[in-house]
Amino acid sequence: MKFAQKIAPCLWFDDQAEAAAKFYTSIFRDSKIVKTARYGKTGQDIHGKPPGSVMTVAFELEGQSFTALNGGPVFKFNEAISLQVFCESQGEIDYYWNKLSEGGDEKAQQCGWLKDKFGVSWQVVPAKLPELLTDPDSAKSQRAFQAMLKMKKLDIDQLGRAYAG
Repeated sequence: MKFAQKIAPCLWFDDQAEAAAKFYTSIFRDSKIVKTARYGKTGQDIHGKPPGSVMTVAFELEGQSFTALNGGPVFKFNEAISLQVFCESQGEIDYYWNKLSEGGDEKAQQCGWLKDKFGVSWQVVPAKLPELLTDPDSAKSQRAFQAMLKMKKLDIDQLGRAYAG
């Protein structure tokens, strides 16, 4: 099996790898499940998973390769790493925000960040946000940043108005 990229994220789940891959591929338009591997009897004394249960799911979202691993409850996701979704319109932000946050942790929503129902952190942001926040005119970029700090789901028009002054 050839992967689309040389480097691809592996997401460690307790036992929700298949459900997560199906959830994510149902949201992103250019997406697919590529291959599912199952645990066998070998190594059962180490992994403790029943033979035939899902071990990994290789999937793609918008051409980006991922692996979802059912590795057990040893590790949990946290905000130290997140997946960014760059959006061209408010409609796109609304779509991804609503889909990804469904069943997730509402307390973890701030500045375009959300945590989905599997505990994975996402940033749903306007594609032009880096440009707004790094403008050489510090006053413009600081106004956009200040506006962003007050938002949960980002609003492109509000950010643009703050940036413009």
